[in-house]
Amino acid sequence: MSETLGNKINRQEVIDNALNHTIMSWSKQKGIEPFAIERAEGVYLYDFNGQKIIDFSSGLMNSNIGYGNQRVTDAVVKQMQQVAFISPACVSKVRGDLGKKLAEICPGDLNRAFFTLCGASAIENAVKLARLYTGRHKIFTRYQSYHSATIGAISAGGDPRKFPVDSQQAPNFIHFDLPVAYRYEYGEENLLKDSIAALERQIEYEGPNNIAAILLEGESGTSGCLQYPKGYLKEVRKICDKYGILLIMDEVMSGFGRTGKWFGFQNHDIIPDMICMAKGLTCGYLPLGCVMVSEKIAQKYDDTVLPLGLTYSAHSVCCSAALEVLKIYEEDHLIERASEMGKYIEEKIEEMKAIHPSIGEFRNTGLLGCLELVKNRKTKEPMAPFNAKPEEMVVMNQVAAKIKELGMYTFVRWGYIFIAPPLTITKEEVQEGLAIISEALKIADQAVI
Repeated sequence: MSETLGNKINRQEVIDNALNHTIMSWSKQKGIEPFAIERAEGVYLYDFNGQKIIDFSSGLMNSNIGYGNQRVTDAVVKQMQQVAFISPACVSKVRGDLGKKLAEICPGDLNRAFFTLCGASAIENAVKLARLYTGRHKIFTRYQSYHSATIGAISAGGDPRKFPVDSQQAPNFIHFDLPVAYRYEYGEENLLKDSIAALERQIEYEGPNNIAAILLEGESGTSGCLQYPKGYLKEVRKICDKYGILLIMDEVMSGFGRTGKWFGFQNHDIIPDMICMAKGLTCGYLPLGCVMVSEKIAQKYDDTVLPLGLTYSAHSVCCSAALEVLKIYEEDHLIERASEMGKYIEEKIEEMKAIHPSIGEFRNTGLLGCLELVKNRKTKEPMAPFNAKPEEMVVMNQVAAKIKELGMYTFVRWGYIFIAPPLTITKEEVQEGLAIISEALKIADQAVI
């Protein structure tokens, strides 16, 4: 570490410049003390003060291949030396190569890639395309879901972050409820049939001929890794086929090995009509999103203008990063590793449950999981409720502060602690991270009644 960058004064200057001249996401703007990251490698971030921080949520569940992989750097540099930007009306070799590779990875006839800038723009364009293709206007989505932060995408989601953004919200997004097995009062054995019956009733009320698509996450993410009842997505696929409704899977977070499969929906043995992707597509090395579209949909526009477009669609440098990242997944066997390490974490969490009465449930698929903390295992009263008010977050804020103090970056929300490390993580690094969480859970244990 250089002397000019390593001292405390310069670290504070880095923080002050950021807080005084940039706007922080999902945060109050003053009175905060973020990590000031000088460099990152593997599963670790390094603060300017020399602190080593283990990242247990892969940034925002996107740094799947870990930090500092120079294979991506080399691929990006090489592409920039050839051509960085060209109009999306032109084609580059890397654009076609990436599209072809994604077609090989995706199941069924999902062979056409429309490249976007991020997950939000993937969702926005999938929604537009669904409406264009079907001539219908309504989009069905789950209440407890998140589909990104642009005005349409945040309205599509059922996350309460949308309420202060726009109290009116974008029109024609219809939300439906999907109860969680952990608290379903009629028993898990009834959850599937009750949920499907409720969804089909709501479709009938809204008019099937008005519904363009059902949009669902491949696996639930920031809402709490809320798992689908077994067989649920298969039944939804049948409903879509019955009424001519498109099925769009949001794989922005759950895609690219995160759940132990290329895509989260592959854990449920279905094939959607469109896939929205981003995050793990480039693992944060550069911004890129994509909507994979079935041949059936794409062929409608063989001789008709498709009214979608973005200045930076299929940006050559971003495509080169994605192509190299896909190669790394395969060469380093990271998808298989996610499944293996996910099982290992599940074993370790079971051991932690015997020590920490505040652990209510651990919901996990591959390396996309979260602990739900409770005040009482019998009543399942959450340590902090859904959309908790500040006064209801006292204990969880203390837990989050302890996690940070002990040198971990991870996503803590309401009563949830997320465990979604890079797919490169080792057993030793898992143990290191869980030891930090275990120490922080002692605070939550004191609140158990």
